[in-house]
Amino acid sequence: LPKDLWVSRVIASQHKKERIYVTLNGYRWDDFKVYVYKSDNYGQTWEAIGKDIPLSPVNVIKEDTENENILYVGTDNGAYVSFNKGESWEAFTGGLPNVAVHDIVIQPEAKHLLLGTHGRSIYKADISNLQQYSEALSSKALTLFDINDVKHSSRWGNTWSKWFDAYEPEVKLQFYSNTNGKSSFKVLDDNKNVLYEKDIAFDKGFNEITYSLELSKKGVKTLEKDDDIDIKKAGNEKYYLPKGVYKIEISSETITLKLK
Repeated sequence: LPKDLWVSRVIASQHKKERIYVTLNGYRWDDFKVYVYKSDNYGQTWEAIGKDIPLSPVNVIKEDTENENILYVGTDNGAYVSFNKGESWEAFTGGLPNVAVHDIVIQPEAKHLLLGTHGRSIYKADISNLQQYSEALSSKALTLFDINDVKHSSRWGNTWSKWFDAYEPEVKLQFYSNTNGKSSFKVLDDNKNVLYEKDIAFDKGFNEITYSLELSKKGVKTLEKDDDIDIKKAGNEKYYLPKGVYKIEISSETITLKLK
């Protein structure tokens, strides 16, 4: 290990008793290099594992509670995640401002990652899908992750007072792609009719998009014709999916969306 640096964190592995992770920083001496190390022999020898993290002092490292290959690091310029015990790193900052991350905690039952930042509050991420990462997953062009059932509500698109904005629902969809790309996002009924469609772009790695549970005008006509129902326009001038079972499709991959 390099000498005369501040030891910012020491973590004993939960998966292998001989394994230890250490982060150091030297910003107090105007040294902004990345210092992240791993030992697999109780600290007798150390291997540098933060080589492709951008220049920034490192404050904390955390090992995933379920997948020993996954590591999280907090720096003075955001957070990073590794899926191969530190051989390579990816930015983990979607929705996170470019601020110092000083602490990382995992809530194993809820599968939530909590980031404590300097002066910008606490941020939470659902890591349940990240924990499923494997070489088999990365070899597939695109993998859509399942989503929970959604409870339908008459409040969608409406408000009880003109002084408040309408309540608009949303579902977060997560997927993994092994390349950057573009695709059409589609919502289909049982007869494979397109009820809603939009173009999306995505990056290599884990992605998240938000769907507002809207229907297109064409989708409204399709459902009213096929299912013999009357779909009313909400107060915000939008139409929403009625109760039922639908398919979400991205790049020919599909998952089920159930509104109950």
